[in-house]
Amino acid sequence: MKGIPVLQAKGLVKRFGGLAAVNNVDVDLYRDQITAVIGPNGAGKSTLTNLLSGDLPPTEGRITLNGNIIGGHSPESIARLGLGRSYQKTNIFLPLTVWDNIRLAAQAKEQHLPFNPLHWLTRADRNARVQARCEKALQLARLEHRRHQVAATISHGEQRQLEIAMTLATEPTVLLLDEPLAGMGQAEAERMVELLLALKAEHAMMLVEHDMEAVFALADNLTVMVNGQVIAAGTPEEVRNDAGVQAAYLGEEAEA
Repeated sequence: MKGIPVLQAKGLVKRFGGLAAVNNVDVDLYRDQITAVIGPNGAGKSTLTNLLSGDLPPTEGRITLNGNIIGGHSPESIARLGLGRSYQKTNIFLPLTVWDNIRLAAQAKEQHLPFNPLHWLTRADRNARVQARCEKALQLARLEHRRHQVAATISHGEQRQLEIAMTLATEPTVLLLDEPLAGMGQAEAERMVELLLALKAEHAMMLVEHDMEAVFALADNLTVMVNGQVIAAGTPEEVRNDAGVQAAYLGEEAEA
């Protein structure tokens, strides 16, 4: 049994003028499950991610996260309720060390706490909560050996791991990952797949990815979008064998 979705979206619509970039899409994300959203360029995958994270307000539909209605809320408020996301383009502070990047993300979680003069007089790097979140995120992202390195000097794959570590430092229950394997070689991609599988147990995850080998290695559920609409959803095997999906997107690759 899947239980209650950690994040649920019903009837999501996003219109830009007369164009429906997302049209009546439902999403259910469960802890210990990875849902991959696939489809051709322009299918609406990134728009869907932006709706769930608050980067775009929905035109219609309802989104709940951990029982809270979040549709139309700011990205910051949604993040504080337990949603973390990564972007297609790596979003880190290149001149800072790996540790300092993670620390900045961990500190951000403190900003919503009630005002406490003693808290603000305390150095952030001595704050036990921040330190604990940093250490845990560093270990989960498997970057302990890079903690003192400047972010600009680590590999592209490790920079993507760092972005995930920064997200983990905010203690999310839901992870939205937009093409986390983009630009990686085979060895880096394999390490990222291993990392995401390890993170699955404690998170509900949605993955937008074009690397189909990685998608089928990672996903418990697949949602296929074309022209803003869902044309199929189910297990990877069900979707792989769907004739409509083969015709619209997977093509010969699905038949291989």
